[in-house]
Amino acid sequence: MEQIRLSTLEQHLHKIIDSVNRSNKPILITDGEKLLVKIVPASPPAPMSWLGCMQNTGRILDDIVAPVAETDMWEVLSG
Repeated sequence: MEQIRLSTLEQHLHKIIDSVNRSNKPILITDGEKLLVKIVPASPPAPMSWLGCMQNTGRILDDIVAPVAETDMWEVLSG
């Protein structure tokens, strides 16, 4: 993994960021022997799934437990 001194980062930040994005490899930023930061390329966003895409969009407008019609109107229930 490539290491770059902090003073170099300050002078060539744009080039270093381009290099990380092109090579897709992280770069370590150091100050002397001390590791300060690890610059890693951003991962591409995960594709959206159609599962759950309508989550929290529905509303219950009325009683969902009560029957729609009286049971004597249903042939199957009048037996």
